Amino acid sequence: MSRKYFGTDGIRGTVGEPPITPEFVLKLGWAVGKVFASRPNSKVLIGKDTRISGYLFESALEAGLSAAGVNIRLLGPMPTPAIAYLTRTFKAQAGIVISASHNAFPDNGIKFFSQDGTKLPDDVELAIEAQIDEPMTTAAPDALGKAARISDAAGRYIEFCKSTFPLATDLHGLKVVLDCANGATYHVAPGVFREMGAEVVPIFVSPDGLNINENCGSTHPETLRQRVVDEHADLGIAFDGDGDRLVMVDQNGEVVDGDEILFAIARDCKERGVLKGGVVGTLMSNLGLELAMQELGIPFHRANVGDRYVMAALAEREWCLGGETSGHIVCRGVTTTGDGIVAALQVVGAMLAREAPLHELREGMHKCPQKMINVRVRERGDISAHPDVSAAVEAATSELAGRGRVLLRASGTEPVVRVMVEGEDEAVVDRIVAELAGVVERAAAG
Repeated sequence: MSRKYFGTDGIRGTVGEPPITPEFVLKLGWAVGKVFASRPNSKVLIGKDTRISGYLFESALEAGLSAAGVNIRLLGPMPTPAIAYLTRTFKAQAGIVISASHNAFPDNGIKFFSQDGTKLPDDVELAIEAQIDEPMTTAAPDALGKAARISDAAGRYIEFCKSTFPLATDLHGLKVVLDCANGATYHVAPGVFREMGAEVVPIFVSPDGLNINENCGSTHPETLRQRVVDEHADLGIAFDGDGDRLVMVDQNGEVVDGDEILFAIARDCKERGVLKGGVVGTLMSNLGLELAMQELGIPFHRANVGDRYVMAALAEREWCLGGETSGHIVCRGVTTTGDGIVAALQVVGAMLAREAPLHELREGMHKCPQKMINVRVRERGDISAHPDVSAAVEAATSELAGRGRVLLRASGTEPVVRVMVEGEDEAVVDRIVAELAGVVERAAAG
């Protein structure tokens, strides 16, 4: 069944514009509560990133859940994967994250985790949507939900992250620059690496509600690159606003993206004999990653873009490692969702095991030139069926002659069509992607 409100990663949009309004989020909280209220001692956790509108929507969700008779536990600013972890450990029925991930502060969103720390099943999302369209009622006064704040949430999550690293190994002698994007990892990531013995240079750790992801974080690593070089650091790590993705920077200031991170972890796991099955990438994963997996004898599968699809493919195959070019890395053997800090620790572990700097961990994977252009459209949807677009895609595919790929994908969270071209010749790739983006833009406008 099609969804009215939920996208590929919850519900997201600009604050003040439907559906990201106080009225809707209040009703959403109530709808979630009604779905879970039938269970005894129902409890739902709420966490958020650092954007200013989080205060507003935290209160709205709390009121809605209470009206439905569900108890609430407030986590405050916490990374998305931390909320998934704490939902499991507190035996809550669900976890709610108030975040728009890597988007700028005017946007916000609501996403959910099940009691297992995974994305909500489709039937539960549909049940919530059905409740949203029902008249809102209030539980009896003696049945209203109660709220309490979990004061040690950050410390609990720090200990979890440390537990994913070999106990007998520490990070003494390692200097790392951490870009926390003025987001949800600002008070967690530095603590993890410091407690493990690393020398930490934290940047963008002063959130004011408005500066999340602003020229920083995993989507803007320029400052991190320079700082790593200036500090003579061993590496740099940049998280996004809610901490479920990362990019890394080697000692030379070169960016290591999600595909290369996935390759480094996969090869290390293969060499240590702990890789279970194969690796899941996405339709956007670089062709070089697929070829590198073949050379290592590691099965590789492409899922649709979105960490929920990566997780579904891993669960179906009973594999443990997958991720996206953007830096969502799922280490299913130790956690239930994409986790920037955990993934970074896996790479650092590989560095120590090979006694090699980060840039050497990329050797063995040769990325094919790949270019993507985001074309804004008036409304979300699939434009690939437009005659002009389909003809242009066919012509581009023919020109690449089996030595490259063309992909058009509508974003599941914003009115954008992502136009991607990959091939052996960078100049040809640049030309084709520009031509295709122009065709898509004209088709969307017309």
